[in-house]
Amino acid sequence: MPLSTEEQVLEVAKLLRHANHVFVITGAGCSADSGLPTYRGFGGIYHNKLTEDGMPIESALSGSMFQTRPEITWKYLAEIERGARGASPNAAHKTLALMEQEFERFWILTQNVDGFHSAAGSKNVIEIHGNMYRLHCTSCDFQKKQADYTDIKIPPQCPLCDATLRPNIVLFEESLPEKEINILYRETRIPFDLVLSIGTSSYFPYISEPIWHAQQTGIPTVEINPSETAVSHLVDFKIELGAADCLSAIWAQYQSQN
Repeated sequence: MPLSTEEQVLEVAKLLRHANHVFVITGAGCSADSGLPTYRGFGGIYHNKLTEDGMPIESALSGSMFQTRPEITWKYLAEIERGARGASPNAAHKTLALMEQEFERFWILTQNVDGFHSAAGSKNVIEIHGNMYRLHCTSCDFQKKQADYTDIKIPPQCPLCDATLRPNIVLFEESLPEKEINILYRETRIPFDLVLSIGTSSYFPYISEPIWHAQQTGIPTVEINPSETAVSHLVDFKIELGAADCLSAIWAQYQSQN
């Protein structure tokens, strides 16, 4: 008989109790309780729809579009940022930051570009798709942190050389950042005791691979996601809850065991 949600929460807390090295993968579902909208996938603003410029959102947010028509890319970046404005880290981010302080080695691999893990206090974060609030010039060495996009002129220009600024994010068609990839490879070469996937469809190979590798080598795996994903059939525990509620429950059980 399958375990109930409550029983799975208890079992995961026990796994954490005996772990020293923990690896966490997060996606959009981790920020959902902060009120951030989704733009792709079922229920997203652009699910099976084109943008008002008559193109898929993937085309608008592509490297080639930014090269030829940066105003289009910036238009939709600003729309995404506007939907997230005023949001803040939720209980999921805060719980993961508390977990980092508890374990000998604790790393988060995130696809999110909202910067919420760092804002919540996590230090060991691999922002594999970048951070939308860090801007840099496409021609010179100018860079800055941006609180939000309220006063940004679309597309923004560099104050030093007048070239176009862009956020430090990975657009469609672009390569992943070498620095983040190197950190990911460095850390995953050393075995973890537990791997958790939280709020991600695990569509990209570099997101699903840690779960697959853990499953192959006998390392316990956990997925926290209300939906079925590319790794649901692989994990030892599949908890169909939202990230904030589930992590809060697991952490409460963990603390009660101390």
